[in-house]
Amino acid sequence: MNDQQQISIWREFNRFYTARMGLLRGRYMGSELSLTECRMLYELLRQPGLTAAAIRKILELDAGYISRLLTSLTRRGLIQQIVSAKDAREKLLTLSEQGLEVARKLDERSTEAIQKALDPLDEGRREALIAAIATVQDILQHTAEEVKTLRADLKDLADVRLLLGEYYELVGVVQRDTPAGLRKLLADKAGGFWIAYVGETPAACVMLRPLPSIPGAAECKRLYVRPEFRGKGLAKSLMDTLEAFAAQLGLHWVYLDTKDDLEVAIDLYRRRGYEPCERYNDNPQATIFLRRAIQP
Repeated sequence: MNDQQQISIWREFNRFYTARMGLLRGRYMGSELSLTECRMLYELLRQPGLTAAAIRKILELDAGYISRLLTSLTRRGLIQQIVSAKDAREKLLTLSEQGLEVARKLDERSTEAIQKALDPLDEGRREALIAAIATVQDILQHTAEEVKTLRADLKDLADVRLLLGEYYELVGVVQRDTPAGLRKLLADKAGGFWIAYVGETPAACVMLRPLPSIPGAAECKRLYVRPEFRGKGLAKSLMDTLEAFAAQLGLHWVYLDTKDDLEVAIDLYRRRGYEPCERYNDNPQATIFLRRAIQP
C-alpha cells in the first residue's frame, strides 16, 4: 500500500468518525463552544491550575490561537486566571463555577455519545474496536518524541527531587519522603523509582516501595505526570513497568492509596484492576485504599 492510499484510508476513517460522533457541526455536543474550546475546559476539569503554556503543549496548538481562546473563555465567565504565587509572570487557569457546570455537562454528553456508538456492537466487536483505538493511540503518541522509562539510581537524584517536588506541591502532600529515605529506596533491590523521559526531559515518575506490614506486598506511590506531558500514555507505561517489576520480585499484591479529588488517577487505577481494600497505612490525607493481585 503506497503513501497516497494510506492517506486516503485515513481521511475516509476521519470523515466516518467525525460524522458518527457528530463533530462535523460547528459547535461541539450541541453547545455554543468549538471542539477546541471544549477540550480546553475538559483539560482544566481534569487538571485545574494548568498554565497557558501547559495547555498549548497538551493540545499542540499555536500560542496565539490558545491565547485568543483563553481570552474568549475568560470573557464568557468560564475560566478564571489567577497570578501564580511562585511566579508573577504566570497565570494559573481554573474553571469558574459556571465553567465547571458546562464542562461536566459536556463530559456527560460525550459519554452518552460514545455509549450510543458502542450500543449496536456485540462484546467481541467492542473489544476489537477498543483494542484498535488503543493501538492507534499508542503508535501516534510514541512517534513524535522518543519516550523512554528508566529505573532511577543515585545519579538521577536531581531528577527524582524535581519530579517529587512538583508532585508534593500539586497534591499538597503532608508526609513527604526524607532525603535519607529516597537514597535508601534508590539502592533497594526490593523497590524502585522509575522516571519516564520525553526526549531528555524528565516527564513523569512512579515509586514502588516494600510494604513490610503485609507479606508478599509492596506499595505504589508518587505516580505523577507533569502537566505539559499528559495525554501521552506515560502513566499507563509507568504502571506497566512497576507491576512487571513487582511480578519479577514474586509479589502477590500491589497496594496504593489516594484521595477523592484525584479522579483521573482513581479512574486509571480502577481500569487496571485495582479494587477497594481496608486502610493499610497511617497516611492522614488518604481516603481511598486499593490493591491489585499480581501474577508472578
